[in-house]
Amino acid sequence: MPDSILLEKINQAVGILNEKDIDMWLTFVRESSTIPDPAMSMIVDLNATWQSAFIVSRDGDTAAFIGSLEEDKFAASGLFKTVTGYLESVKAPLIDYIKKKNPKKIAVNYSTNSNLADGLTHGMYLILLNHLSGTGYENRLVSSEEIVSALKGRKSKSELEIMQKAVNETLKIYDEVTDFIKVGRTEIEIADFMKSKVKERGFSLAWDEDHCPAVFTGPDTQSAHTGPTDRKVEKGHILTMDFGIIYNGYCSDLQRMWYILRDGENEAPPEVKKGFTIIKDSIRKVASALKPGVAGCDMDDIARNYITGEGYPEYPHGLGHQVGKNVHDGGGGLFPRWEKYGNSPFLPVEESQVYTIEPRLPVEGFGTATMEEEVVVTKDGCRFISKPQDELILIRS
Repeated sequence: MPDSILLEKINQAVGILNEKDIDMWLTFVRESSTIPDPAMSMIVDLNATWQSAFIVSRDGDTAAFIGSLEEDKFAASGLFKTVTGYLESVKAPLIDYIKKKNPKKIAVNYSTNSNLADGLTHGMYLILLNHLSGTGYENRLVSSEEIVSALKGRKSKSELEIMQKAVNETLKIYDEVTDFIKVGRTEIEIADFMKSKVKERGFSLAWDEDHCPAVFTGPDTQSAHTGPTDRKVEKGHILTMDFGIIYNGYCSDLQRMWYILRDGENEAPPEVKKGFTIIKDSIRKVASALKPGVAGCDMDDIARNYITGEGYPEYPHGLGHQVGKNVHDGGGGLFPRWEKYGNSPFLPVEESQVYTIEPRLPVEGFGTATMEEEVVVTKDGCRFISKPQDELILIRS
């Protein structure tokens, strides 16, 4: 039986091809278990050994051209209307099919802006050009960036249901680690506790284990994408964590913030409470403005300008990214107008995309105030997938 979500995504791709006025989308791979093309996880989620082409056309037709020894495997998936196995070369059946369809534009997976649409290796691109040489179709190749960005970003109903469960399970683990945090425990010990809960439940970590979860206690910690250390939790520390899981193939990505009470304290100091409140309010301000059609960079402006207006330095990263099968999913993001983000900050936000919102600011002498929530874009706004952290979590020694 074919995977229902993959069928949803293939059907979604047909609609996107028509929307973008592109006749054919061709994913061309070999040894994909070694060098995977990110696009494959949306339309086939099986590995191909030899030169293989997976095609979605705007008329709804779908076709796979694979080595003959894998014909039965791909036919059994039920995802493609035509599955053609070849013995010596994919060239002849592939060219015959393309000629029959006679597409004016053929999207292939290269992109200067999006890594998720850049799965066609240079070698495979040259092979494809050689196969198409003399047909005229070699001059009709265009980037699939817009197709992949839309397909990755626009989550189907089934995808959103899974992602909600991923967030819910992540928050449960955060609740459990709150009881584990004690003065004297190290960042590594806290991270190992969370990893044990992930393993017990049969989940996977959303990104590399060396910094998932990332745990930071106190001031002068390492940068955001580094792993936990032997630094111990102390009274008067802000403690933050960045953590996510993979649940049924989809990621979560959330951050939470605690304060370790000092002797005689029943609440956090004013500067810690202010930092928490500024972060919380900046997230709410962005969420109230986020809707289809706005540019990601304008959303980053809202949080960045609010935080700097309160006297804090700029956070050294983008405000938020898309989440899905990959923890950094989709093309557009809530990014500043920095060269390293390419055109991503300027892409319009679309309905059914899922974004993180994750600003930060330093609280001198205590640590870093930061939180990260997930929202899904709706028809006229957005809604939180994660239950937002409304209160600073206090740890009594």
